[in-house]
Amino acid sequence: MKINTHSYLSHLGAAVNGKECYSFQENDNWTKELYGHLKLDYPKFHKMDGLSKMALLAVELIADALPNQEIADEGLHLIFSNAGSSSDFDAKFINSYTELNMPSPSLFVYTLPNIVTGELAIKYKWYGESCFFIQEKFKASFFEEQLKLAFQKGASHCLCAWVEDHPLKTKECFVFLVENSTNLSLAEEVEKIYKQYKNE
Repeated sequence: MKINTHSYLSHLGAAVNGKECYSFQENDNWTKELYGHLKLDYPKFHKMDGLSKMALLAVELIADALPNQEIADEGLHLIFSNAGSSSDFDAKFINSYTELNMPSPSLFVYTLPNIVTGELAIKYKWYGESCFFIQEKFKASFFEEQLKLAFQKGASHCLCAWVEDHPLKTKECFVFLVENSTNLSLAEEVEKIYKQYKNE
């Protein structure tokens, strides 16, 4: 396995392959700020939950390094994870019917964390397998296990992400693209990259 590229987002800024490329002026609306900076034209973005917005932006930062469409059609698998599930939008949906007495379908659709992989698949026309796991914390060895399974099933590339949008946790997105190769170990490298982004 080989890491081709990676990016990281938080309210502090955006970085690609370990180098900061953007620092945010607004802490409360930094995803919208980055959307404008990247000059994206995808109106659906503004209706998305925080997980989907962060993931889409992080993917856009490394878009030039993504597999071409022929490979991505079937050979690109998505492996995503976080600790907080979709709790931010869960709370908003609960409020829509307990406080406002009007359950919101537009909020309900985002009460499953795996909607983020669906949103990416729709935008980029990816048809490979996808999965979303809830883990207590970021664990590179877990991603390595899932990568091995994906490559055994025929994936040529895997887009992996730790994406967290929880009121009591750091709002962040760490995305890394992994290519199948003869080297079967990369957990240590992934762990090191993630800690560097978080300055740990």
